[in-house]
Amino acid sequence: MKSTRILIVDDEPDVLAFMQHLLAMKGYEVELAAGGEEALSVLTDRAPALLITDLRMPGLDGMGLLAKVREQKLEVPSIVLSAAGDVAMAVRAMRAGAVDYLTKPVDVGALLLAVERALQRRDLQTEAENLRGQLSARNQDGLDGLLGISLPMQRIYRMARQVAPARATLLLTGESGTGKGQVARVVHDLSPRKAAPFVAVHCAALADGLLESELFGHEKGAFTGADKRRLGRLEQASGGTLFLDEVGDIPLGTQTKLLRVLQERSLERVGGNESISIDVRVIAATSKDLTCEIREGRFREDLFYRLNVVHMEMPPLRLRGHDVVILAEHFLQRFARENHRRIDGLADDARAKVLSHSWPGNVRELENAMERAVVFSDGSVVHAEALPFDTVPLGFDDILVPGASLAEIERYAITKTLAAVNGSTSRAAEILGVSVRTVQYRLHEYGSLVGRASEGDTDTTASRH
Repeated sequence: MKSTRILIVDDEPDVLAFMQHLLAMKGYEVELAAGGEEALSVLTDRAPALLITDLRMPGLDGMGLLAKVREQKLEVPSIVLSAAGDVAMAVRAMRAGAVDYLTKPVDVGALLLAVERALQRRDLQTEAENLRGQLSARNQDGLDGLLGISLPMQRIYRMARQVAPARATLLLTGESGTGKGQVARVVHDLSPRKAAPFVAVHCAALADGLLESELFGHEKGAFTGADKRRLGRLEQASGGTLFLDEVGDIPLGTQTKLLRVLQERSLERVGGNESISIDVRVIAATSKDLTCEIREGRFREDLFYRLNVVHMEMPPLRLRGHDVVILAEHFLQRFARENHRRIDGLADDARAKVLSHSWPGNVRELENAMERAVVFSDGSVVHAEALPFDTVPLGFDDILVPGASLAEIERYAITKTLAAVNGSTSRAAEILGVSVRTVQYRLHEYGSLVGRASEGDTDTTASRH
C-alpha cells in the first residue's frame, strides 16, 4: 500500500498510542500532536492526507482547529472525535467542515471505515479537479456547477470521460438548472473534437419556422426575408458538437427532418435540394420525460432511440449531499472577486440554512442566491439573514424522484424522524424500529447532511445504549 500520512490530534496519550498502532498496522504513516497549536504547526508545514482530531482539548480545541483550517484554506479532510454526550458539538463540527465523526471510546471497525471513506472523498475531489484541469481555460467559469465530490457526481465524471472519445449521440436528462449544458461542454472539451466548434441551440426559445432554419439553414429566397443563403447550426458545428437544449420542445415536423439527418449524416437546407454531408456529434438535453411525450404523441419514438444511444441522468442538487456547501463557498468566492469584496465563507447558521433548503431551482438557484448574499452581506462572513430564500424543507416527494436510491430514502426517513423528536437518537430508533447504534452509524455515514436535523441533535441517553 502506498503510504498515506494521517495526523491525529488528542490530549490523551493512550488514545494517540492506540490509534497510531491501529493505523500503522494498516500501512498508514501516522503523525501525532498533543493539542491544537501543535497540530496547526504540522498542518501549515506539510499538510497530511487526513486530519483526525478530538473536539475537547485544552488551549486550541478541535472546533478552533477546524476554524483555523478553514481560515488558512488548508485542503485537508477531517474526522472529529467526541464523547458520547457531545453529539451536538459533533454536528457543529460537521457544519464547520468535518467529513465524519466518531464517538469515544473509538470502535476499531468504525475508525477504519471512516478513514477509508474520508480518503475516498479526498480522491474524488482530486479526480474532479483533474477533470476540470483538462478542460480549456476559457470555459472554466461555465463549469462551476460541476464542482462536487458526491457519489452521483462521481458517476457523472466517470461517464463523461468514457463517452467523450466516442461519436455516439448522447441524451442528458434532469431537472432545469442541474448542469446539463455544462456536461455537454465537458464531453466536447474532452473529445477529439475539442478544437472544432461547440454550437448550442435552445430549442424551446425559437418559433417552429425559425427553429427549422436555425438548425438546417436556408437558401436565398426560401421564404420572405431570406435575402441570402444562411448556414444552419448543423453545418456550423461541422467537425465538432451540436448541443440541442430542450430537445423535447422540437415540433414533430422538425423532428422528422432531424431524424433523417442523424440517420443519413446529411441535410438539405430549407428551400434547397442539395444533399450536404455533415460530420457532427449531437448531444441533446431535456427536462421533460420523453417517454411520456412519446405516449402523448408529442415526440417521435424513433428519434428518441437515435438520441438515446448513451444516456446520462443529471442529479438534482438536493441529492448531491455536501456538494451544495462546496458549490456555495465557490460561488461566494467568485462573486466576492467580481464585486471586490472579501468574503471568508458561510457562517454556521448560513451553512445550516443552505443544507436544509431543497433547491428546486438547483445549481442555478444556488448561484443566484450566493451572488445576492455577497451584495447584502455586511461582514466578511455570510450569515443566514443574507440568504435570499425561505427554507423549503425536503419533502418525501423530493426524495422519491426517478433514480433516487434506497439509501437516499433511508436517509430522509432517519433525518426527518430525528427532527420530529428534537434529535433524540433513542426515540428515533424506537419509532423506526432499529437500534440506537444503527441510527448513530447512519448519522456518521450521512455526516455532511446531519445539519438537516435540529440543533438539538444531542441525545444524553445514547451513551447508555
